[in-house]
Parts: sequence; C-alpha cells; structure tokens
Amino acid sequence: MTSKAIRGSRIFDGETWHEASSLVLSEGRIEAIVADADIPAGAEVVDAGGGILVPGFIDLQVNGGGGVMLNDHPTVAGLRTICTAHARFGTTALLPTLITDTTETTAAVISAGQQAIKEKVPGFLGLHLEGPHLSLARKGAHDPSLIRPMDDTDLDLLLSCRDAFPAMMITVAPENVTESQVSRLADCGFIVSLGHTEASFGTARRYANAGARTVTHLYNAMSPLGHREPGMVGAALDTGGLHAGLIADGIHVHPAAMLVALRAKQGPGRIFVVTDAMSPIGTDLTSFTLNGREILRRNGRLTLADGTLAGADIDMISSVRFLHLTLGLPLEESLRMVSVYPAEASQVADRKGALEAGLDADFVLLTDDLQMKSTWIGGTCVYQA
Repeated sequence: MTSKAIRGSRIFDGETWHEASSLVLSEGRIEAIVADADIPAGAEVVDAGGGILVPGFIDLQVNGGGGVMLNDHPTVAGLRTICTAHARFGTTALLPTLITDTTETTAAVISAGQQAIKEKVPGFLGLHLEGPHLSLARKGAHDPSLIRPMDDTDLDLLLSCRDAFPAMMITVAPENVTESQVSRLADCGFIVSLGHTEASFGTARRYANAGARTVTHLYNAMSPLGHREPGMVGAALDTGGLHAGLIADGIHVHPAAMLVALRAKQGPGRIFVVTDAMSPIGTDLTSFTLNGREILRRNGRLTLADGTLAGADIDMISSVRFLHLTLGLPLEESLRMVSVYPAEASQVADRKGALEAGLDADFVLLTDDLQMKSTWIGGTCVYQA
C-alpha cells in the first residue's frame, strides 16, 4: 500500500517538536517522522498548509454528542453519532459513557458496543459504565432510584464482555462494591475508576491496592480534601498508582484548584482531561433529558432544575485552549493531558496517544491559535473544518 506523508506543519509527537518534518503513515499506522527531504519515494504527499500536527485526543468520559445521549440511544447508531460529533473537536478515540441506568439498558449498550467494534466505528475505543454502583450521598445528577450494590449477576455480565473492547472502564464507589469485586474486574483488564463516593482516604487507598486505577472527574462528587481526613481527593493526589480525570471547563473545578492538583499529583499516575460531555456538543440544543429529567443548557453550564451540575458543555479542543490560555500550562503539557496521559490511564499507550512508529495514525491538525483544521483516525481524514 502506498505511504502517505503529511507535510507543511510543525509536528508535536507527544514529547518533542519536529520542524521541517513530515508524518509518514501507511495502512492506518505511523511509519515515522522524517525530514521533508527524506519523504519516501512514491509516497502521496498531503500539504497541511501550516499550523501544528498533534496526537489525536482521547476522551475517557463522553456521555453524548450530536444531539444523542447514550442512555437514550444504546445502539450502534447512537455510538456512531457520538463518535462523529466529537471528531469535529479533535477526539480520535473515546469511551462513550453510560450514566447510571437499568440492567437492561446496560446490557443493550454492551451489545451495541460489541457490534460497533465489529463495524469498526471510527473513534470507538470501548465503553465507560459510570454507575449504577455509586454512593447515594454523592450521586450528583445520577438517578437515585437506579443506584444499587453490585451483585454476582452484574459482575458476570461485565466479566463476559471485557475481551470485546480495547478499553473498558467502570466507575464505582466503595460503598456499593467490594474490594474482591474490584480485584476481579481489574484482573480481567477493566479500568476500575473510583468516583461518586464519600470514601475516606484509607478506604480509597485500600481500593487502589485492590486494583482501582483511576478516579472519575477529580474534585466532583467525592469526599473533599480535609486537613484531618484527606478524603477521596487526597487519595487521588497522593496515591501514585491512581490516574485522575479532570473536567477543564472552569466550572466544575476552579482554576486555582486545578493548579493545586497538578502541582500535588504524585506519579506515575497522571491527571488527564475528560469532557464529561452531554448530547448538546456539536448542536444548538438548549435542553435535553436524562432519565426523564430535564437538563438545562445555560452559559456553558448543564444543570438540573435545582442547579445540580449534570455533565459538561465542553469539547476537547476547547479544553486544550482552557489549559493553555487560561491556566497558563505549557502547550506541550496541555496536549499531553488530552493524548499521552489518557492513553496511559486506559492502558492503550501501545496503540494510541502519541505519534510514534507502529502506533495508530490518529492525529489532529490545528491552526497556530489552536482552532480545528482536520481530524484523522487510522490515517483517514474524518473531519475537515
């Protein structure tokens, strides 16, 4: 198959910049980054027309997009619509996320996800099941009538489908799952995330030792950092084995709190960006429903009638701009937070997250002022601004 070379832009590979260089790809994977003078003979050359070329964005928490909520459309068509909507904003791999729902809807989403893999839906990486095994005390916008403990039937359903997806995440609260259940899920390759929980620092540490790998939307819907009881927030920052998702919209977390967390986080686990996006992304919708309740879209906020935040109204490229332009993070680190770090957290860094030989040719072309130009998944342009 003929190689393709993308030239005419600065290239950030996830670690360093390359000037006067081209990205060479073939059969959906990256071959190399080479000097423009060393483009292979016979390669199809695509002129990027300036700007920057960066690794594709990876979003591990996406509830909806393009007018579709996964809860309402647990189908291949629903998954495809969500993936397509987020590709417009640079997301090349994502975990469509099911908010707490019935057992029947969960089973339908898993079945649809398995079919989406067979159909090779562009951008579909796997699923994130956010609930129903959460804490009532920290339910947020989740329907309390659907929250419950994990039982053997739930566990068996989950264990039966893990091999179907490149990545599979589940958010749970220690209040409604056991350490043994977490260990079984982790041993089978699940990314177990702690969230929507009142867990103490010590309890969170125990569950991390049992196999939990990430924390869902840091600061939100979890026990806060206190000076005598560090809570879930303290455990997320002080436990090196935990990665943590962060909604970078300036609404869910104050910018100063973001900077504190970024300075405090112990590695090797990193803080990565999630959008927690809902159905309005990519549309002009002003409201939608979740489990029969109306969610209002006003001034960048999504809320229930009582003001409770219900997901976020932000996309990935907007998150990058917020990190870089508002928080003042270096552009390189802002980009790593939406590519390298989520790839590491979801255990797909051997396939995605950077521009290295052998990895999937997932990348984004941006203008110098961080506006979208195009999105490429597996070496194919799926969105052109």
